[in-house]
Amino acid sequence: MSAGEEQEQQDLSYREDAPRVRTRDGVELYVESSGDGTAVTFLNNFFLTAPFWREYTTDLALGHRVVTYDMANHGASSRLPEEPTWEEHAADVIALLDALEIESTYLVGTSASTQLARDVALAHPDRVRGLVLAGPVFGLRGMRRHRQLNRAWLQTLRTEGLAALYNQIYPEVISGEMNEEGGTPGFLGLRESFMAMNTVEDLSNGLSLVQQGGTDPELLSRIEAPTLIVLGDDDILLSPGRGHDLAALFPNGRCEIMPNAGHVPYLDDPEGFQAIVRKFTEEADAHA
Repeated sequence: MSAGEEQEQQDLSYREDAPRVRTRDGVELYVESSGDGTAVTFLNNFFLTAPFWREYTTDLALGHRVVTYDMANHGASSRLPEEPTWEEHAADVIALLDALEIESTYLVGTSASTQLARDVALAHPDRVRGLVLAGPVFGLRGMRRHRQLNRAWLQTLRTEGLAALYNQIYPEVISGEMNEEGGTPGFLGLRESFMAMNTVEDLSNGLSLVQQGGTDPELLSRIEAPTLIVLGDDDILLSPGRGHDLAALFPNGRCEIMPNAGHVPYLDDPEGFQAIVRKFTEEADAHA
């Protein structure tokens, strides 16, 4: 079954018994936690919500505690008058770990949320066991290309709406192979999930925030945690060679290339992505 076909059947509903965790005044985050063992916390990239990850973390939860949540002002978490800053989102991560009694965790960032993972690791190195950065948005010279894409997406969203934005980003972030194999059913299945998970306001806030934050590649040299770059060989932002060059900027970094995958490689090969994350955490724990 292709990833596109799986999307047609995906349950994106929220669980009534899932906890809301208070992280600061006026902020309660929707949280899901499954499995036992070393914690792995997934950071959404503004396009996703916590329920999305259920079908992409099933294998990983067999030997890990998988934590997913909605960021403030997104999904089922609290709504604030203003979009939180990156610093506030990072503080929410730490407060969430405190509430769940998780001393340290692996962070999985995807696309825009790789910036959040980086910032949490820089500000709270004692709480981060390691980083998995799938489709990172920072490069050897900053984030100019990604921010140009985001500005174009934001303009489309504000002028033409969610459906038009989906039509624009699908061929940009989905691999060529998945596009061909999924065909029209795959395109429509992912569109259904995309429309169910997002609102114009949520995405507008998130894409606006992506234009902010540090871009200096030197920041990566300060990260102490083991770091794995997971890059599809059909990623529009980074070539495999530049992915390895990026990993070399981290004191303890390496790059894993997923064949026939795009900017969101966990969509192309969910089982393969989870196997990569599992192997990385096991190896990092063994050398801790």
